[in-house]
Amino acid sequence: MNLVLMAGLLLAYTGMLGLCLGLERYYKQLKQPAPAPVVLRALRCAGWMALVASYACCVQAWGTAMGSVAWFGNLSLAALALVFMLPYTPRLLVLLAGTSWVVLGIAAIG
Repeated sequence: MNLVLMAGLLLAYTGMLGLCLGLERYYKQLKQPAPAPVVLRALRCAGWMALVASYACCVQAWGTAMGSVAWFGNLSLAALALVFMLPYTPRLLVLLAGTSWVVLGIAAIG
């Protein structure tokens, strides 16, 4: 699979996770104390930036027309993963995001 496409999907997942954890009730599901409003705002901002970067990856891989369609597909897939995993394993979501970036980095090197 093309690394740009994998990066686009991972950025969509990371962006959705950032937007999700930018809300206090979902952040508390990680068994953490209530975060400061600055932390929540930073998570939401990082989430939006990751979604914009995901769109850029999709446009780079497929062009503007098909890249937009692929981006919505990536967003749907990322949101579906979050919706199914958040109630059961919220800590695994964060671990999965971090681990997947390491795997992508190794794949880019090798």
